[in-house]
Amino acid sequence: MTFTVHGLAVSRGIAIGRAVIVAASRMDVAHYFVKAEQVDAEIQRLRSARKVVVEEIGRVQQGLADLGPVDAHPELAALLDVHLMLLQDEQLTGGVKHWITERHYNAEWALTTQLEVIGRQFDEMEDPYLRERKADLEQVVERMLRVMRGVASPVVATPPGRNDTLFDATVDVPLVLVAHDLSPADMLQFKQSVFAGFVTDVGGKTSHTAIVARSMDIPAVVGARSASHLISQDDWVVIDGDAGVVIVDPSPILLAEYGFKQRQGEVERERLARLKHTPAVTLDGQKIELLANIEQPEDAVAALKAGAVGVGLFRTEFLFMGRNGKLPDEEEQFQAYKRAVEGMQGLPVTIRTVDVGADKPLDRTPVRSGEDHLNPALGLRAIRWSLADPAMFLAQLRAILRASAFGPINLLIPMLAHASEIRQTLALVNKARAQLDARTQLHGIVRLGAMIEVPAAALTIPLFLRHFDFLSIGTNDLIQYTLAIDRADEAVSHLYDPVHPAVLQLLASTIAQARAQGKGVSVCGEMAGDVGMTRLLLGLGLRSFSMHPSQILAVKQQILRCDTTKLATWAQTVLTAEDPAALMAD
Repeated sequence: MTFTVHGLAVSRGIAIGRAVIVAASRMDVAHYFVKAEQVDAEIQRLRSARKVVVEEIGRVQQGLADLGPVDAHPELAALLDVHLMLLQDEQLTGGVKHWITERHYNAEWALTTQLEVIGRQFDEMEDPYLRERKADLEQVVERMLRVMRGVASPVVATPPGRNDTLFDATVDVPLVLVAHDLSPADMLQFKQSVFAGFVTDVGGKTSHTAIVARSMDIPAVVGARSASHLISQDDWVVIDGDAGVVIVDPSPILLAEYGFKQRQGEVERERLARLKHTPAVTLDGQKIELLANIEQPEDAVAALKAGAVGVGLFRTEFLFMGRNGKLPDEEEQFQAYKRAVEGMQGLPVTIRTVDVGADKPLDRTPVRSGEDHLNPALGLRAIRWSLADPAMFLAQLRAILRASAFGPINLLIPMLAHASEIRQTLALVNKARAQLDARTQLHGIVRLGAMIEVPAAALTIPLFLRHFDFLSIGTNDLIQYTLAIDRADEAVSHLYDPVHPAVLQLLASTIAQARAQGKGVSVCGEMAGDVGMTRLLLGLGLRSFSMHPSQILAVKQQILRCDTTKLATWAQTVLTAEDPAALMAD
């Protein structure tokens, strides 16, 4: 039966395919594809884990037997028998092998997927006793996951920046991913995979899951509440990224209709591609700088392909994720930054120092052992995290400075708010330079920039202009902090308003002050890639936009149709309006 699930539209387009459900396990597991020649090794990992768990249960059973009939617990013995039976159940083992063999899932992913499939069958049982056996199945699966976590996988993921473990499996139909939530590390693993679209239960329009979905230029719907529970494995699904609707088990008529919409989108993308070599110049002759946001060195290829004139934001935190707590050393970071610089073929690359915390935790764990922040967006994140660990920060700074010898680099510092943070940061940059000089190691000159993403920073722009060569406005966080809204929380997502008068005043003031001082200023948040905001940003005086490569051509098309002299007057009207959104809609 056809039904729809509503969420937030975060990435435009239509995706049609079979659902792949990523189960929400109590234990976090890695999700990646294995190559055909690695399938047997994954199945062997599964068998080995099952054997270890069977032996563990056997030892417990023997211990119970040694207690004798008086002290032994018959209920425990019966429970162990159930666990052994589940371990040897063909539906569990056969199903897991199916996901590994047919879909090329890694063993842990296959195991949690089959747990989800069988778990739903238990939920539908009328007998309460049998329904409760689902908990036994979960315990068995988690025991196997613990064993596998201690065994090195033959296809363990390589450091972020490479996709050796991602296998574009040959499948007969497209696949769409359905999950409760996805960490940035998961998104990074899926980035070049077979998925045609994403659906998540949680998230807002500027949550990191949404941002990465847009960066992958694939349809996505977030904040769909119970989607991962309502949709079953292998259900046919249509994701309407324009309307924020997910259609499950669509009728043939609906499939035909959405197939037509899908083809229309492809035609539009082909038309935009013709603008690649057209300079971004407004009707009144203003040259506009269109830069790319990237997450891995290899993304430089897509940036050049889209016609970017540089990288306005290299999010280095993706080099730090999915590593089980082992941070990249200076040499590994240097090689990554060097690849990005060389990949841009002489065009400037703006590298932001690591910005973890909030919706970008390391390995889904608290930043420091034993700490679990109630509100990570206001906690130890971004530059605060870096200054709390000077050795780590210095290693990153040295790596960036070394890479600057191979091409132009701008160094961008996130989430600064205090003069003391500025002083500490600049002191550490100078210390990193001195350390390289002491090692007689080659390094270049970098321009220093600050992210303006905290209202306190936006209200003290003269302080920042005294110390930095350029500013980059991170509108995602600036809106979040100005309006006191968690941008990853779908419950308050309707209050996230990029054109709220307070946000626009901070934005306009920052742009105006930077331009008055002859300092560069850009917007690198999601606002930069939103064609609905292009006219207003141009009218406010912005001349540098940084966005994901997939958004560049659509924004360029809008720029080519604009006259900034006319837009400047209109933008001032919007700034003073009680309801700016109404004027923007005209």
